[in-house]
Amino acid sequence: MKKLLYQFDTDALPSVFDNVVGYDGGADHISAYGGVNAKNVGGLVEGAIFTRGLKDKKNTAIFIGGGNMVEGESVLAAVRKKFFAKFRVSVMFDCNGSNTTASAAVAWLAHGRSLAGKRAVVLGGSGPVGQRAAVLLAREGAEVAITGRKRDIVQAACDSIHARFGTVAEAVEAPTNAERGAAIAGAQIVLATGASGVTLLDEKQWQDSAALELIADANASPPAGIEGVGQNDRGFLKHGKILYGSLGLGALKLALHRACVSRLFEQNDLLLDAEEIYAIAKTMVG
Repeated sequence: MKKLLYQFDTDALPSVFDNVVGYDGGADHISAYGGVNAKNVGGLVEGAIFTRGLKDKKNTAIFIGGGNMVEGESVLAAVRKKFFAKFRVSVMFDCNGSNTTASAAVAWLAHGRSLAGKRAVVLGGSGPVGQRAAVLLAREGAEVAITGRKRDIVQAACDSIHARFGTVAEAVEAPTNAERGAAIAGAQIVLATGASGVTLLDEKQWQDSAALELIADANASPPAGIEGVGQNDRGFLKHGKILYGSLGLGALKLALHRACVSRLFEQNDLLLDAEEIYAIAKTMVG
């Protein structure tokens, strides 16, 4: 029986990236739908849960993506609301690559070391990846701060992750490199998750920091989100700090995404969200 993956994307055009990785993860066929929201997803879910017998339902799965985390979570809630008794299929939630990218980054940062009690600053962290990374860093025991250009947006992100996960993060308004440099004072961990094409921190702002131990940059498009971090860095030592670049993290992110898709077809009642995906990432890092 063919493994069918239904890709529900909140954006008008469904992600080609997610589609390709879905096939690489073992799906035999992917039906990708754009413009999916909480109101129109119901019929799609019913089609997925009613068409195969119990022993064959594991061969149908749902992937929820798109650039808007809030809309995506509403879609996830609507999908789960349609499930009942044995009428359900496995679901993976990864809006904007949030869970897989954040999990890969934090898994590397936590690999072989404890993050408990360390201060972690997520630069440009109000977006999907930054929010998920903040949650995972906090789960590792770090004290987390999120920076952004506008306080109300950063505070809203902190409020959102507190409501969803019970995680506390400090909101820091830091619209300039100088202010972001001040925000990382005393921090042991810095992770950049800002928009592509924007350098959030200059090398001179972190190279002489006595406190900093770990630096990661999730920005895959030049210029680097943190100047001085190479795209291929993976545990590279520079200025006494351990560096991870976007491609250094990306290998795990892609492998993790594929592994999660593969797991969807092992049973019909699996939910892969932030914490579940991170748990898988920790078994794959190294």
